[in-house]
Amino acid sequence: MDWRKHDTVLVLDFGGQYNQLITRRIREAKVYSEMVPYSISVEKIKEINPRGIILSGGPASVYGEKAPYCDPEILNLGIPVLGICYGMQLMAVQLGGEVRRGERGEYGRATLYVDDEAHPLLRGLGRESLVWMSHFDSVTKVPAGFRVLGSTENTAAAVMGDDARRLYAVQFHPEVAHTVRGREILRNFLFNIAGCRGDWTTESFITRQVEEIRRQVGSGRVLCALSGGVD
Repeated sequence: MDWRKHDTVLVLDFGGQYNQLITRRIREAKVYSEMVPYSISVEKIKEINPRGIILSGGPASVYGEKAPYCDPEILNLGIPVLGICYGMQLMAVQLGGEVRRGERGEYGRATLYVDDEAHPLLRGLGRESLVWMSHFDSVTKVPAGFRVLGSTENTAAAVMGDDARRLYAVQFHPEVAHTVRGREILRNFLFNIAGCRGDWTTESFITRQVEEIRRQVGSGRVLCALSGGVD
């Protein structure tokens, strides 16, 4: 893949069940997105030069013995970052905030109370919006430089952001249909914060991939295995 031809947003995979859906939602907004391992190196990210990075959700606790951690230097590259669920908690811990296990989990629909309706990440949501929660741990102290941008009944910091460093995070899942204005949140991140152009299409991607395969294969032959064929 020649990333230089597109605005690219990387989704770091921390094992969440909706991670592929995040990538799909970004592509639906006409921005090329690719899911990569959470262990991706800073050097590789610099090579790709993405417009934005998303830290996905995941089933682990950030304080767990085998919790997946990305390189914290990723947050210092000057690239806009959006943390989602586990990604929010990881961002908080790596930047000096605090995460604690709540007295009870928050699962299913919740009402998000927006503190700043004009904020670039939350523009268009209104004062209240329905979101989809799936967590037990919560950010109890946001890192220095961050401010709380939204809350729910059980989560005081449901949205946080550092405008100077363009680092943002949400405790809920904007990629799922149950978060009523979730696609708008993702689009706000892509266009208001990351400055993406939104000119990528599936058709152009297929055309370029076919051209690239033809260059690599030349006069040779290719075997393509899909779905059960991979097994």
